[in-house]
Amino acid sequence: MTLEGDSAPDFTIDSTSGGEVTLSETLEEGPSVVFVNRGSWCSFCAEQLQTFSQVSYDLWFNDRVDILPVVTDDIGALTEMRDRFDLDIQLLADPEGAVAEQYSGTEQTSHGLTGVAATYVIDEDGVVRYEQIADHPADRTYGNWVRYFIESARRKPTPSGVG
Repeated sequence: MTLEGDSAPDFTIDSTSGGEVTLSETLEEGPSVVFVNRGSWCSFCAEQLQTFSQVSYDLWFNDRVDILPVVTDDIGALTEMRDRFDLDIQLLADPEGAVAEQYSGTEQTSHGLTGVAATYVIDEDGVVRYEQIADHPADRTYGNWVRYFIESARRKPTPSGVG
């Protein structure tokens, strides 16, 4: 199943900031990057979160892009993960996997129900413009690549000779 070119499924879930986050509300401010992580125990997920944390302010300040990391874990585990890795982004708790199921899907692992790792760039109209679903647990799209994708997509080429 692919979502690229389709409307992104809306969701409202708890954030480690103490409130709820709704995708459609973040899209009122600009595009969003939604990525699904497997859980607080996943080292590959932690690495991906760190790279997005490093570029999150730049993406928001320059391009009004919100980073929405959906993690199939409870809010307590995610708060501990955010603090342990000193992340500058808030994590969104999807302990039942309902959001992950709408996007990349879920799977049963030795850690319980987890989301299939994936990254989605969603434009202001709610359309998925980029999708990457992991083929392997270490397969991730990282923050700098997403920044490059967003900046490149927003630049309009000018015809030669036109300033």
